[in-house]
Amino acid sequence: MRFLPFVFTGILGASSLLAQEVADIDRTTQGELNSIKALLSESMKNENATEIHQHFQSAVALLGDQAGLPEAPDQYRSVLESAHPFKNSELAKSCDPLVPFIERRKWWRVGLDPTKTNHSLREIASVVEGCVAAQRLNNSTSEKLLAIAKDAGDFLIWAQQQAETGVLPFPAMRKGEGRPFEVAESFFRRAEQNGTLDQVIRNGWTIEDFDDGGLQFDNGLAGVALVHLYEVTKEEHYKQAAIKSADWALSRRMVTNWNYNSFSVFLLAEAFRITGEQKYLESAKKKALLGVLPGQLLEGPRVGRWADPHNARPPYHYIMIRGLAALAAVMPIDDSDLPRITECIRMALLARNRDFQKGIFNADSAVEALLLVKSLPVHVQDKLADCQTDEAMLTLERYAADQFRRGKPVLGPGAWGQLVAFKKLEATRNP
Repeated sequence: MRFLPFVFTGILGASSLLAQEVADIDRTTQGELNSIKALLSESMKNENATEIHQHFQSAVALLGDQAGLPEAPDQYRSVLESAHPFKNSELAKSCDPLVPFIERRKWWRVGLDPTKTNHSLREIASVVEGCVAAQRLNNSTSEKLLAIAKDAGDFLIWAQQQAETGVLPFPAMRKGEGRPFEVAESFFRRAEQNGTLDQVIRNGWTIEDFDDGGLQFDNGLAGVALVHLYEVTKEEHYKQAAIKSADWALSRRMVTNWNYNSFSVFLLAEAFRITGEQKYLESAKKKALLGVLPGQLLEGPRVGRWADPHNARPPYHYIMIRGLAALAAVMPIDDSDLPRITECIRMALLARNRDFQKGIFNADSAVEALLLVKSLPVHVQDKLADCQTDEAMLTLERYAADQFRRGKPVLGPGAWGQLVAFKKLEATRNP
């Protein structure tokens, strides 16, 4: 039995049954969009909501009928009609394969050379999340799963200490394989050209992104994982490391890539939940209201999607829903900003959940986001009742369960552990 690598897998498998249109932006239009992006960046730096909205509208006008089209086609994997959800009898052993899978593929070790590591902290975050969730099943592997989670969490703390700034950093490996390392390599080259590479790297870790925003990805996911590890262990050093990563996120300005901002929204909301400190809630709200919501289409054939081709892709769509759902979960019921956050989530769910009728076009980030949505307080869930979340979740569950029975689970450790733990809790409530 095998699990897929610890990544946001999106469409799992090479063949697609359906493909949708993609954005095809000519060079002249792209140049104009880049100019607007520069203006948008400055407005975000100044936290000027009016200007942010104006620049976004200018970009939408330029995109025209391509607004909301992704840069790569949506691809769908069919779900067999015979595929059925998990049986209660399957849940107890559904996470047994996690232990040998993780142990065979463990790459992290305190003291390793991060410049030779073609792996990132987001992978470890998935391990922690999966183990923390799965150990709640209280079966024969629970103790081992918690031990793995703590070992992974200790590595995250060591990496943070090496960075010396509070950020949970990215390995400074040059010419690594995979999209995250390709993006990092491009950033390193620009830093070399600008003579600033020495400010970017410390102890083999990338510690500065010069407001590119890329470090928010791993810092957000790893910081949230530490929050959840603290909650099950009550060990203070995990909480303090999570707070340090939240303080780093709080200090960063918003960037024009909406999904980067959402990782910090996610972390800051979780930091508020375990500390009760208002500064984390206020920062999470600000980053959501100025750094995530403004990029969403409010009208047109793709209403509810984010307009730019990159963030129109399904993985990022659900990543942003996840961050906003985490925020909505901790906002006071009488918070004047809660209706705006809830409406954004509602439109986003309506824009994409219905696509699961065609098959699976995104997996890990959709599972994680939809599970958070299904766990929201009643006063928020009531506003999202018509969003086809249950139907989308059922399609994902049927697909995941069917593939699990075939000996090839299709979710990373984090999404898998969270899914089966949720199903176990659901079975307990409704035996």
